[in-house]
Amino acid sequence: MNRIPDEAPEAPEPPPAARDRDPEGRARNARPRDGLGRPLPYGAPGVARQPEGVERSPREALTEAQDLLDRGLPFHAHEVLEDAWKMSPEPERQLWRGLAQLAVGLTHAARGNAKGGAALLLRGAGAIAPYADTVPYGIDVPGLTDWAQDLADRLDGPVAAAGNAPRLCGGGGTGTAE
Repeated sequence: MNRIPDEAPEAPEPPPAARDRDPEGRARNARPRDGLGRPLPYGAPGVARQPEGVERSPREALTEAQDLLDRGLPFHAHEVLEDAWKMSPEPERQLWRGLAQLAVGLTHAARGNAKGGAALLLRGAGAIAPYADTVPYGIDVPGLTDWAQDLADRLDGPVAAAGNAPRLCGGGGTGTAE
């Protein structure tokens, strides 16, 4: 007599993988990262990440972000600008958020993600555009919006991050944050 075997019991779910956490319990990933923020295998040499939650004056944030952009590290510049965004007063939040989006847009462009890079560049340009008449902290809003549009229009593959880095401050998108 043939018996139909009972269905196999469901295997218990494996326990969740241990996640890296900071002292406040927020998830963090300790994997090393390359210069564009992409994760590398554990144990591989990577680029030191920017510490999060660092209070900087607007000038310090702009200077540090510009240095990182010039070195071809837009992902890291984004982290500096994101801190400024999160710590800025409400009237400036969109400005800093837009600057962070520009850095992320360049990050995606350098990684070869043309569609995502263009979308973030244009989103960032739109966020900073309302500040064009105020020249906050010497930020070259018109130069940055022109830069973002130009880069978005010509994206069709990876670009060199350092060679396509914008100038955050100064005239015509070519000044420095000093």
